Formats: sequence, C-alpha cells, structure tokens
Amino acid sequence: MTHVLRQAAMLLAGSLALSLAHLPAAHAGKVQPVSNYQLGVRPMYLVDQVPDKDLKQRLKACENIPATKSQFSISHRGAAMQFPEHTKEGYMAAARQGAGVIECDVTFTKDRELVCRHSQCDLAQTTNILSIPDLAAKCSVPFSPADPATGKQATATCCTSDLTVSEFKRLMGKMEGANPNATSVAEYMKGTPDWRTDAYAATGTLMTLAEAIELFKQLKVDMTPELKAASVPMPYQGDYTQEKYAQAMIDAFKNAGVPAKRVWAQSFNINDNYYWLQHEPEFGKQSVALIPVDTPDQVPAAKALLPEMAAKGVKIVAPPIWALLSLDKKGKMVGSDYAYAARNAGMKIISWSLERSGPLTDGGGYYFQSVTPAVKGPGDYYTALDVLANDVGIIGMFSDWPATVTYYANCTGR
Repeated sequence: MTHVLRQAAMLLAGSLALSLAHLPAAHAGKVQPVSNYQLGVRPMYLVDQVPDKDLKQRLKACENIPATKSQFSISHRGAAMQFPEHTKEGYMAAARQGAGVIECDVTFTKDRELVCRHSQCDLAQTTNILSIPDLAAKCSVPFSPADPATGKQATATCCTSDLTVSEFKRLMGKMEGANPNATSVAEYMKGTPDWRTDAYAATGTLMTLAEAIELFKQLKVDMTPELKAASVPMPYQGDYTQEKYAQAMIDAFKNAGVPAKRVWAQSFNINDNYYWLQHEPEFGKQSVALIPVDTPDQVPAAKALLPEMAAKGVKIVAPPIWALLSLDKKGKMVGSDYAYAARNAGMKIISWSLERSGPLTDGGGYYFQSVTPAVKGPGDYYTALDVLANDVGIIGMFSDWPATVTYYANCTGR
C-alpha cells in the first residue's frame, strides 16, 4: 500500500470511529426508553365499530389526546397479534404502544437456562426450528406429515428442554401456528391465522429471561413473568424441583437488581404463589394467581377457593375475560358472580387476553363464551373492556395489541 493510500485509510478509519462514537445507544446494543408512543389507527377503527352510542362518543372524544404509557395496558406475549410472540421485536412494539407492563412467559432449556416462550414445547409452532436440520433432529417428536388417505394430521413436538440455551438462541421466532394438513415442513410452518399477518415476521429475535429483563429495564417498563408448567417430568434431571424452578425465576430479577415492586410474577399453579409468599414475600405479595378455568362448570370450584387464597396472602387474581362477564336480563354485558366474589374476598383483578379472538364476527370464541349473544363485531372489544374496567374494576388488561388498551386507559384516566 502506498503512503497516500495508507494515510487515506487511516483518515477513513478515524472518521468511522468518530461516527460510531456518536451513534445512538441502540446501535451499541442498548435501547432508549420510549418517549413518543404510537397507537396507530386500530384503536379508532375499533371505536368506530362500538355499538353503544354513549361509549362510542366518550371514546371518540379522546382521539387527539397525546398517548402516554399506562400500567393498565399489559403486553401479552409482546404484540402477538402482528409480531412473532416473545421476541425482542414484539416487546419493542408493545413498549411503543404504551404498555406499562410486559410479559415474558418463562420456561427452561436442557441446561436449565430460563427463556421466554409461551410453552415449553411450542417451538415447532412458534419458531423456525423445523427448518434447521440439526436442531429439528433434537425434537422430542420429529415432524410427521399429514396423510390425507387416513386422515392423519401433521405433527411435531419440539421443546426448549430439547435444546441448550446456545442452540435455542439459533432459532428465529415466527407467527404462532401450524398447518395440520401439511405434507412437508415448509407447508407445516405456514399456519398463521388469516386474521393475523406475517408482515412483521421477517425477524424474530428470541430472548432468554435475563436478556428480556435487561431490555425491560432499558425501556423502563414493569415486568410480569409467568412461570409456565413444565412439559417434562419434575424434578427435571433428578434434582430440578418445581421449587427450584420457581426460585430461579425470582433470582433472575434479584440478580438484575430489579425492585420487587416492578415485578408481577404469575402462575397457574397456586402452589407457586404460595412458595413466593413464603420464601420471597416482597415478590410474593404482588404475585398474580392465574385462574385455570376453561369452561363455566369449572368456575364454582375456582370461586370456592377464593377465601383460602386470600387467607394465605394472595392479593391479585387473573381469570380469563369470559369468567368475569355475564349477561343481564336485557342481554347486556355485566360483571359475573365470580368477579364480585373475588372483589368481596378483597382481591384485585387482572384479566386476559384482549385481541386474541379475531374480528369478533363469530361471537368471540373462547374468550367471550359467557357473553356470545352480545358480541356482534370488532367494537365489542371496547364494550367488554369498558364493563371490565367500570363494573368489575380490573386493574389491568393483557392484550395481544397493547395500543387498544392504552388508548382506553389514556381516555379514561387509568
């Protein structure tokens, strides 16, 4: 290299170093807290469909109010209506939509590292694992194609516990879904429901719990980890008990220096809540008992447990939307008997999950099963949310599209 070329190269390197030194923190692996919340057009689209004239008028009056972050708006799996769930991109979208609390569902890998996944064994449906041959070979149940002649559906079971954390980090998140009629891996992976989208699925950065905590700290949001039920026999590998698993999740926040008041630990297993109350009382007193009811016949037993839960220190319960709603004699949505029983037991209430039911033109399915006759279209997301906020008195709502709840929270002062 000539002297002139060397000098030019040195000048270029110096200029590049100077430029990099002045890049925003995000380019150095950090993110900046959101200061300009973006709710987009969806909230007003839903407002335009609200059937109740009074509610529609109240919500329309807030159209030009600047958006702010709200703890009433809880991100369910990120922004899973349009972004691959439990990915950095989905979490960022949730924060930009004003979610004041963001969820990481917690499970563990083969080497017992905690990672963010809705289920320990959902990798075939939520990631690209089947397209990576050496990792697909590790799946508990390899891909098996559909057989139209016999009616056999395509199947695959791939678990975080099949992989080490380094192998898990090689995966990319995709929109949740699988094609049961697939005769090839490529067909099987194309299972996104038609009311969602793959427009934001070109990237899907998976995260460990530790990485998610650091991201949430930088975004200045509260955190709601859910300890997911293990899909492998416990104790895992002989000595990893449920108690060690529950403790490991709390330890991740303590090791990261996150105050307990910013953590809303959740579990469907009430024994996890009791464990936290006994061994980690600062975290336990703000833990959320998720209520495992799938059908109306299960509600009486859940209702009967409320006094015992309250006596043992549980202060927050989180049932699904339908369990908190019923219809009055005029066919309008009102709070349910379970909702009022929880309040009478001194419980605070959170609910889940808004915007998981598609356009609401079919009665709303699972999440609206107790009020199906009153559900006519998209605007009834706000009909239900208004009843839950005012009649039931919930303190927060999980949503697959946090902007919808953030708009309502901003409009009503929550």
